[in-house]
Amino acid sequence: MDDWRADRIGAALRGENPTVLRRVPGGFAVVGDVQWLPGYCVLLTDDPQVQRLSDLPTDRRMQFLDSMARLGEAVERACAERDPEFRRVNLEILGNTDPYLHAHVWPRYGWEPPELVRKPVWLYPPSHWSDPATALGPRHDDLRAAIARHLGPDPV
Repeated sequence: MDDWRADRIGAALRGENPTVLRRVPGGFAVVGDVQWLPGYCVLLTDDPQVQRLSDLPTDRRMQFLDSMARLGEAVERACAERDPEFRRVNLEILGNTDPYLHAHVWPRYGWEPPELVRKPVWLYPPSHWSDPATALGPRHDDLRAAIARHLGPDPV
């Protein structure tokens, strides 16, 4: 069932990763497994051996960064259409947990707890990552479709 999670990039390359929104020049735009901040997405590299942005040659590095910006803009547009409390997106390349290059696209909202609204998402309680109430599911299909629509046609 969740075997794709053990190899997210391989599963995306095989067409078996259900979170993929679209293939983009820099990799795969995917919707996040958790949606406590609705619209959370990730850009995955399409090469599981690439661990850091600096592992990519300059042209591929620029593709990855451009794809990250495009995904951020798509999330921004989709979330702004759906929620008047949408404020902005945060773009992050961290790489502290997963060994492959990826970028987080976090939408931020005015309704977030006051003590967290202006702080990094990573300060949310760790339980948010496993809360079934905010896990990705069919209720997010419209949001997924909106983000994919704003990404535009599949260029790859």
